[in-house]
Amino acid sequence: MTTFLNLMVVLVPFLLITAVFSRITIIELSLPTTEGGAASVAPIYRVEVVVREGGLEILDTSGKVATLPKVDDRYDFAGLREHVIALKQSHPDGEDASVLLEPEIEYDHLIQVMDTLRSAEVPAEAAGQPPVRLALFSDVAIGDAP
Repeated sequence: MTTFLNLMVVLVPFLLITAVFSRITIIELSLPTTEGGAASVAPIYRVEVVVREGGLEILDTSGKVATLPKVDDRYDFAGLREHVIALKQSHPDGEDASVLLEPEIEYDHLIQVMDTLRSAEVPAEAAGQPPVRLALFSDVAIGDAP
């Protein structure tokens, strides 16, 4: 019994010191459902970003479509950010966004589009101030591109 207690006295601190403590970040997503819901009274403003091999397509419920082609074989996330900020300024109550992907799009591109849709940093109005983080479209849903 003494040998076992000695082992525990040494083993417990060793495991606590060498344990890797990780921080897990969770992003809540709204996944589409197959069941039809009741029609809402007021139409909800929603932004959709379709990620294709050739670039990004930005659609909203008003029917406007913007296309951002790839630049030097890279997606134009800066252009997407500017466009989404302009959409948020014209519809400040809108919170809903969808990211639709073609089958062969990399996971990293999905995360970058979601980050761009959720928030953006804009320069402060006064010189010497840190940039201001704006909340854009925080309720993000993902799905397959048509």
